[in-house]
Amino acid sequence: MKLTVTTFVSLDGVLQGPGGPEEDRTGGFDLGGWLIPYADQGFGEIVVDWFADADAFLLGRRSYQLLSSHWPNVTDPNDPIAAKLNTLPKYVPSSTLTTLDWANSHLLTGDLVEEVTRLKAQPGQALQVHGSGRLIQALLAAGLVDELRLLTFPVVLGTGQRLFEAGTLPAAWRLTDVRSTDPGVIAHTYAYAGRPALGNIVVTDGQEELVMP
Repeated sequence: MKLTVTTFVSLDGVLQGPGGPEEDRTGGFDLGGWLIPYADQGFGEIVVDWFADADAFLLGRRSYQLLSSHWPNVTDPNDPIAAKLNTLPKYVPSSTLTTLDWANSHLLTGDLVEEVTRLKAQPGQALQVHGSGRLIQALLAAGLVDELRLLTFPVVLGTGQRLFEAGTLPAAWRLTDVRSTDPGVIAHTYAYAGRPALGNIVVTDGQEELVMP
């Protein structure tokens, strides 16, 4: 399975607390709920489309607890998100949780890189990460992410946990799809393209030339 990361970010890269004021107040963050004014039908359609290729989920502790407090109560078999979340395997790396009550949930207690590498080797389309900011950063640092699915919202927050923190592994990403919604949300899909290519601007006789290795 390829490992895909789906997350919501502000223009300045903040991913903390998009869904509500009490979702994540870590570090005194008091701007939770910044996604809500921009959530429309187009936003929902993009999210549903991105769930379509899920064969398993990899969730951080906080995101798992947040999702498990809601989605088991959505019992409509025709709900495309609930049908996936409530039935497919859900893997949760955690050193603090001891039991998981949501159906088909599995606790990962070993080395993160080894555990995720093992999951990616299983047959299927996508092992999906949703939210889970700290987990995403660990996966990026280990070079385990195959695809980024980013919904960027037209708001600047100036504070909060960011998607790309210091220590993120340098990487190039290839844009494979882009969509937008009426309120200005931009959905980008990027495939991992290896290490960044570096070049130089050389000025000769007053003319600029881009030189690539």
